[in-house]
Amino acid sequence: MKMTKASEKPHYVNNKEFSLAVVDYCQTAEKARKQKSKKVPIVPDYIAECFLKIAEGLSHKSNFIRYTYREEMVMDAVENCLKAIKNYDIKTATRTGTPNAFAYFTQISWYAFLRRIEKEKKQQDIKLKYMANIQIDELVDTDDDGDDTNQAFVDTLRNRIDNVRGQDKYWKDVVTEEKKKRKRRAVNVDSDLKDFLDDKE
Repeated sequence: MKMTKASEKPHYVNNKEFSLAVVDYCQTAEKARKQKSKKVPIVPDYIAECFLKIAEGLSHKSNFIRYTYREEMVMDAVENCLKAIKNYDIKTATRTGTPNAFAYFTQISWYAFLRRIEKEKKQQDIKLKYMANIQIDELVDTDDDGDDTNQAFVDTLRNRIDNVRGQDKYWKDVVTEEKKKRKRRAVNVDSDLKDFLDDKE
């Protein structure tokens, strides 16, 4: 099996070239802002394509790949990157001393993904609450001929809603219990250390 080079991968962004392009654009945009008569230039295609590649590459990570709304996450990230480019500080020092636009815009994409996930979860909660509060029988058109197919559908739907609620409750309980355990451990660690110090004296 032939290994592909990193530069041949579809979502590869050369950090050095990308960072130089971003710095160049930021300097041009800053000059245009200072000269109020000039219009701020639009973001070049190369930078916009890099934003898309960064977001697409990040969306293929195991944290995000299984979300059904992954494309919305990517578009949110690109939009946020386009808005944030004016805030990019070209003087920010890195370990290497060169600008690292790739890390900056990857971080922006990451947080855009988290915001989209939060929005989608809120929408899902609203849908589930709505489904829980209405009578499912009202949604299904029932004929007077006593068709069991509709009733089977209603029963299946109720079971799924109950399963989702059960899973949500289970995971909320697990998280709550973990938080309690961490607090107990933190208290025990402090008290154990205090006992140790008391023994030394």
